[in-house]
Amino acid sequence: MHRRLSNFFILLAIFCFFHPTMAQHPTRPRIIITADPELDDNNSLIRFLLYSSDFTVEGLVYASSQFHWKGDGKGTKWFVPGREYDRFGMGACPCTSWRWAENERFIHDIVEAYEKVYPNLKIHNANYPTPDYLKSKIRYGNIEFDGDFSKDTPGSILIRTAIMDDKPGQLFISAWGGHSTIARALKSIQDLYENTIEWEQIKKKIARKVVLLPSGDQDDTYISYIKPYWPEIEYRQFREGPNYGYGAQIRANADNAGYLTPAWIKENVNDRGPLGTLYRVWGDGKQMVKGDKVDYFGLAGYTNEELKKMGYFVWMPVQEKGSWLGEGDNHTFMNMLGNGLRAYEKASFGGWGGRERAQKEELSLFAMPVEDNADSLAKRIEAANVQNSAIDTPYPNFFPQAQRDFAARMKWTVSKTYQEANHEPQVKIAGPLVLMVGKGQKVKLHAEVSDPDGQQVSVKWWPFYVGTYPSKVEILNANALNAEIVIPNNAVGGQTIHVILEASDNGSPALTRYQRVILVLAQR
Repeated sequence: MHRRLSNFFILLAIFCFFHPTMAQHPTRPRIIITADPELDDNNSLIRFLLYSSDFTVEGLVYASSQFHWKGDGKGTKWFVPGREYDRFGMGACPCTSWRWAENERFIHDIVEAYEKVYPNLKIHNANYPTPDYLKSKIRYGNIEFDGDFSKDTPGSILIRTAIMDDKPGQLFISAWGGHSTIARALKSIQDLYENTIEWEQIKKKIARKVVLLPSGDQDDTYISYIKPYWPEIEYRQFREGPNYGYGAQIRANADNAGYLTPAWIKENVNDRGPLGTLYRVWGDGKQMVKGDKVDYFGLAGYTNEELKKMGYFVWMPVQEKGSWLGEGDNHTFMNMLGNGLRAYEKASFGGWGGRERAQKEELSLFAMPVEDNADSLAKRIEAANVQNSAIDTPYPNFFPQAQRDFAARMKWTVSKTYQEANHEPQVKIAGPLVLMVGKGQKVKLHAEVSDPDGQQVSVKWWPFYVGTYPSKVEILNANALNAEIVIPNNAVGGQTIHVILEASDNGSPALTRYQRVILVLAQR
């Protein structure tokens, strides 16, 4: 009797902890994007909007960083030692702005391109937000100087309002550039409530609600303000997943390399309508800020040495014309997708954006000594990509699936009928998604799959080694709808095992969806 009661309370606790995963069709996560006008931010935003059907977009906010800031328009000069403009012997600052185009509007441009293709997109997925809704969420944040959060801005006010609202669910806030606009939103809340009786409750509410999704600390405002004053806010840094960044093709394996070539990108991205036209690739003849000596990516036909002689600071080796340039901020939102992995619900769950887990000391790309030169930086980027992908248990290679899915959605933008494009299969697990199990037990798993286009769908079950059980597990009939998993005899009560059902159609491109089952070892 006591054992039954113990297991009951354990199961109740597990249900409460994993409650979001109980739904096979979870609600869409709320997310705010903050981005500076970097080339890969431009590309990441295009991909993000193609998945806006999977989110509730609460903000699209222009941000600054050490790499891009506007200035105040009054001739004020700015300089912070160790920033990008203090490297390579540039001698460019103190200066009134840094790599910020006059009337910068890259977010507006991409949303306006989205507006042109929205009539097609909504044919393929009715959940896409209207262009007017997205436009209503665009704001300029703290963009005058990198790391400056001394005053409120339209962007910081939008973020503050979302943080303080009472809508259900967590609020995910990305930082594709610096954190200064986010820092200002939090500082304004602190200034308003710190000396009131409401302060402790507000801090607890924000700690429960806000999840920061960083792409590095690009202006030091996280380490200097957010972390010291808001230490309970969750700060998810995903690693181990696909490399979407600059230079991904340098060390791409055979499975991934084909999705980074000029031919693949031209066919599946650049030739796909207005959004494809805005997607940046190597040697495309474009430059985001005229005269920018750090942005040589649009030039073609020059070697690294020739570009240096032309006055460019070559921090990334030249790649083939038309090839992958980068989407370095994808990891911040690729776990938010509605692909069935539901990786956004817990940082350790893992998905197309990677997962969070303890690592060896990470090589920083943003805290580099002043004396570093272009060649050493290129080597450092390559080394960081290698180190950050090295784990004890190999992480699944989700890059091909993610790229094919991206290609399908790009095709949606130019397909006026549903029949012209492929759509993802539908996957459902029969029964609960969290199961209490015992060691040595054979657990039967049942699934249903279908495909809206009538494509053939192949399935496989596989253990996703992100749970707390540390060793391998066996799955019987892993390529059938009905499978069994054998719970190891050395499993310990309270440990978890994650099992993924993967379903892929045979369309063009082939698309993949998932469902996750979490097995929890009962206490004996």
